Amino acid sequence: MDSLPVPASVVRLPDGTYAYADQASLPVQQAPQQIVQHIHQAPPDRTVQRIALGSGVGAGAVAAGVYFGPLLVGVLTAIAANLAMLAFLAAVSAWGVVTVVKSIGGTEGKAASKSLSRSRRRS
Repeated sequence: MDSLPVPASVVRLPDGTYAYADQASLPVQQAPQQIVQHIHQAPPDRTVQRIALGSGVGAGAVAAGVYFGPLLVGVLTAIAANLAMLAFLAAVSAWGVVTVVKSIGGTEGKAASKSLSRSRRRS
């Protein structure tokens, strides 16, 4: 009997006899728990909505803020992109006009382009 392994639920008492141990008193061996974390897009910031609800604004207004807030950001971004494109086109066309006037206009064209470039530097 000494050569066989002793089951974990059997303990040897001080007098040499074997007895079954109480399962509640045995140390519990747990396998390490594997944590699976799914990473998603961050939820929208609802601070404004929480403040609005706390100040007594109705749920309809909060829902409108949740719905129209991102739409407003998208519209303003599109407007800013359009304005940037228009500014770029205006700069390119002004450069084109100055270049054409310099090359075609002769001495009067060079003088006009110099005065135009000076006025642009001042403003």
